[in-house]
Amino acid sequence: MRRLRLLLGSCVVLALAAVAWTGAAAGAAPGVCAGGEIAAGTYAGLSVYGNCTFAAGSVRIDGNLIVGPGAVLNDHAASPATVVVNGNAIVQQGGVLGLGTYANPTSHQTAVVNGNVIANGAASLYLSDATVRGNVIVTGGGDPGRNLPIKDDTINGNVVIQGWTGLWFGVVRDTVGGNVILANNRASDTSQEPGSDSTEVVTNTISGNLVCTGNAPAAQIGDSGGTPNTVSGKKIGECAGL
Repeated sequence: MRRLRLLLGSCVVLALAAVAWTGAAAGAAPGVCAGGEIAAGTYAGLSVYGNCTFAAGSVRIDGNLIVGPGAVLNDHAASPATVVVNGNAIVQQGGVLGLGTYANPTSHQTAVVNGNVIANGAASLYLSDATVRGNVIVTGGGDPGRNLPIKDDTINGNVVIQGWTGLWFGVVRDTVGGNVILANNRASDTSQEPGSDSTEVVTNTISGNLVCTGNAPAAQIGDSGGTPNTVSGKKIGECAGL
């Protein structure tokens, strides 16, 4: 357990190390959205404080993307836009961020984050068909009516989801260059009674370790129809048989 805490702590440090980076393209202005569509174009950072989505086209953010407390950006990854974030994507307390698409998860280029994706107390994160050069870190938060799907992504760093509470979460068909750590998450989807349909950890390719502990329900294949994970390191805890 001490080794797990140290490993989890080091992942968070790695993620936070790049948060302050705010490089910007010459001539680009910061963007702020309090509601409605965000036009295609280049922004020297983007802050969202309302319910916003991306208009069709290409959006480039040469700095950090920040979803403020209670704000919603591209809920359920609904927009067809191509989004590139050259800093970090940060979701604050009660916020929701959707990146990528569920329509055709094959290219992993519909959303690219060249830093980290960090959700601290966020309601949810919808991440599919995306590339993240750094880490994906979800700490706390949740919403009883929301899912937290991390599906069909390429993530070069670590994936850490700890202390999230909601309807369903899963890590499915991802390629991860570091460790995957899923700890103390709670989900309430009872559509598969007598068990709960959540914590599906399947069909991933992981270069580091896969660690699952204290989740309810425990990590499982569920009704996903997925296959066992390919893990170069160790499978530990609930994920030992996955």
